[in-house]
Amino acid sequence: METNKETKYNKLIVVLSVAIPAVVALLFGVNLRKLGYDVQPLSFLPPIYATINGLTAVVLVAAVIAIKNGNRKLHENLMKVAIACSVAFLGMYVAYHMTSDSTKFGGEGAIKYVYYFILITHILLSIIIIPLVLTTYVKAWSQRFDKHKKIAKITFPIWLYVAVTGVVVYLMISPYYAN
Repeated sequence: METNKETKYNKLIVVLSVAIPAVVALLFGVNLRKLGYDVQPLSFLPPIYATINGLTAVVLVAAVIAIKNGNRKLHENLMKVAIACSVAFLGMYVAYHMTSDSTKFGGEGAIKYVYYFILITHILLSIIIIPLVLTTYVKAWSQRFDKHKKIAKITFPIWLYVAVTGVVVYLMISPYYAN
């Protein structure tokens, strides 16, 4: 049976799970320079947000190790850091794309298919992970650790995949960024 706290936040989870991808998609298509605003391209951001994705992956693994070792407080703090990293990544990603032209992948042959497979699965799973992370967090916050543990077993590998493939996508496309 859900707690009042869970019920209260389930609607917010649904709203955020729809709104975040919709806003990101909308803002992804907005280029401030093409709209006539005098803004400099934030071309320094991709290596920073790729590093943040890598940090997210490391923090996620550390959080799992912490909870397996019985350190609930460390686990909780690491998960908050992972969420903060993901939010920071998202903000920088959107800011970059609102000020810079999209970079096209220049690889050819089989590597092109590998790149697009990784990119597409990364994007799709980054949408799916939003409600999973929020639900997993609310279950823990509501002290429904049985439910939290059950959904975390699904959330963790997907979130880890999204974080790691974010780095991989950056590394594969970085040679094609305009200087």
